[in-house]
Order: sequence, then C-alpha cells, then structure tokens
Amino acid sequence: MKLILTGASGNIGRQLVPLWLAQGVELLLVGRDADRLQRQFPDLPVCRYEDLQDNAPGFDALINLAAVNSDANASEQEYLDVNVELPQRLATIASAAGVPRFVYVSSLHALDEKAVHPYAASKRMGRAKLVLQAGRDLEVITAYLPATYGERWTGRWSFMNNLRGMPRRLAITILTALRPAIDIDTLAIMLLDILKADTPPSDIVVSRGQRDNTFYQVVRRLVDIAAALVILLVFWWLLLAIWVAIRFKSSGPGIFAQRRVGRKGVLFTCYKFRTMHVGTLQAATHEVTGNSVTAIGKVLRRTKLDELPQAWNLLTGEMTLVGPRPCLPSQAELIHERSKAGVLELTPGITGLAQVNGIDMSVPRTLVDYDQRYLKMQSLVLDAKLIVLTALGKGSGDRVAPPLQ
Repeated sequence: MKLILTGASGNIGRQLVPLWLAQGVELLLVGRDADRLQRQFPDLPVCRYEDLQDNAPGFDALINLAAVNSDANASEQEYLDVNVELPQRLATIASAAGVPRFVYVSSLHALDEKAVHPYAASKRMGRAKLVLQAGRDLEVITAYLPATYGERWTGRWSFMNNLRGMPRRLAITILTALRPAIDIDTLAIMLLDILKADTPPSDIVVSRGQRDNTFYQVVRRLVDIAAALVILLVFWWLLLAIWVAIRFKSSGPGIFAQRRVGRKGVLFTCYKFRTMHVGTLQAATHEVTGNSVTAIGKVLRRTKLDELPQAWNLLTGEMTLVGPRPCLPSQAELIHERSKAGVLELTPGITGLAQVNGIDMSVPRTLVDYDQRYLKMQSLVLDAKLIVLTALGKGSGDRVAPPLQ
C-alpha cells in the first residue's frame, strides 16, 4: 500500500511512520517545511504542499494528520487555515492526481455538537466541507480518534512515563476505562484495515471500545447491581404504589413482560410497568398509536418510571444501566444492522447515547449509527454522563405514533 501522510512530524505521525514502514507501506511525507521533514525522516521521500500535485499520482490514499490541536495557543483564524482550508486544498490535489481516498483525521471532541472550542468547531466545519468535495473520483473518510498513547505519553498524561511494569499496566487499564483511548500499535493496524476495506464507512470512530478492559466491566457490573438493589430494597414502596395505581386505573396486570433481543442476540424477558391497554398490538413502540397508552401510562412514560421493574434485569445481568435499547425479535432490519455493526456484542441498556439524543427505533439506521458510536466510545465517564442526563429528563424514549383521530 502506498500512502501520502501529512502531519508526520506530530506526536501521532512520528509513531505511525515506523510502524507502517515495518508493515511494508510505502510513504510520502508532506508538510510546509520539507527540509525539516527530511531531517526527521532522512530515508523517506518528502515534499512541500506546493509540490504534492507532481508527487501524488500512484498513491492509494492521503491521510491528513496535519492539524492545530486543542492544546495549541492559536488564533481562530489559524484553526480555520489548518483544520478547514488546508484539507480542502489537499483533497482537491488528491482528486486531480487520481488518489482515490482521503482520510481526514479528527478526534472524539469534534463529535460533540456542544463542544465550542475552536478545535472541535473547525474540525466539524472541515468535515462538512470535505463531504461536499467527495465524489466519484474521491472517497472522503473521517476518522475520529480517542486519546492515543504509545511508549511515551504527552501532555497531562506525561506522569505515566515514570511508571513501569505492573503499576504502568494497571494505570493504563484504569485511565482507559475512564476515557476512551487507543494504543498506537492498534491504531496503525486499524487505519490500514479501514483503507483496505472495499467500502469503508464515511465516518468511523477508530477504537476497540472497552471489550478487553476488565476494570471497566467489573465497575460497570458493580454499579448495575448497586442500582438494582437500591431500587428493589429502598424504593420498594414506590414500585408497590405504581403497581397498585396501574391496577386501579385500568384492567390488566401491573407488570408488562415482553421478550426482547439481548447480548449476542439471545432472547430474554424484559420487565416494565404496563403503560398500554391490555390487547395492544405486540409491536415496536413507534408502530403503536397514542390511543393505546393509558392515562397513568402517559405519566409513567414521561417520567421514565415505567422502566423501574428493569431493576430485576439489571440484577440478573440481562440488562445494564447504559447500552443500546433492546428491540423485539420481530424487528428484523434493526437486528440485522446491529449485528453487522457489532452492536449485539453489547448488553442492552435502560438508557443510552441514542436515547439522550432523541433517537428511537423508528429510524433504525440512525439508531444503529449511535449504538455503534457508543460501542467505540464507551467509558465510565461517558456512562455517568448519560445516566445523569437521563435523570435530568434528557431524551424522550421510544415515541408512540400519533393518536388516531
């Protein structure tokens, strides 16, 4: 594979270059100061941005690591020049030279629409403009990276350089459970895998998530158990009061039990307080009309109190506090998309990233995009944030169809 790389003199670039060379990748390094690049990498071909047009033909992709990062002491115009205008210019050159793919490297900060720092804002703007440039002759891929680490740590994590052996490994496990992160060796492999794919997604979070982090899994399980015990042992009176109110206000059971799709596609019984009339069609919530919801059910759904019986599902490990909402076995399209995206590897949750952003099962493709994003961005900090947002009323859950007139 032949790759053009900008930003090779940066922290990530310096570490990626030897790793890719070891895997047989041919590299062309591009930057404003070609002489400086040549001194850093004396055995590799280099050129200036102005000379890229003559050197680019024959390469498989251009990876744009050049950026003004969030820790830089830079003006807003400098962020725009490097994070927006430069990638546009490079994409134009790549397209004209017949380079089929352009990888715009960003960070997870840019995925947060509420992040107003010039770095995040300029990266979102840069991606939006590159999407407009994408076409038949140029495929644009935006790769969102979490914190990246290697043998040497930089910035606020530089204290890690003083640790060795078991203390270092333990510290890495805890830090990466708190915040999404990826080691440089894994990043090098995953970026190449993206470029080797026939049809990679246009936006991708480059991360392995928390699938191998035992500390994250243990803490999350303990929190689930603690939450379940608090609900069942401390708030039993509230559960009883809601059950009585449901039985008093409408005929039928107080608890609604329904088969749902769990982790790895295994079916389980999900428990909720009944919010709909007995005999309502067993279908996805968005396919059921508002007429089916009882008077007390409207209150329970709005306050999310109907979810309280899922404390039992937390206790048994069939559900977790934060994760993709479990769907019905009949929702074949959603199950198929989740399986392709790897989302079925996650334990379903009471709340999740999609839910607090107002995405429900009526838009399966968008829902799966958010579910997969959560899979890649999982962390204890993100989970805590989503729980707090849910408690504050963020997200409306699965919406029913409008009532029939």
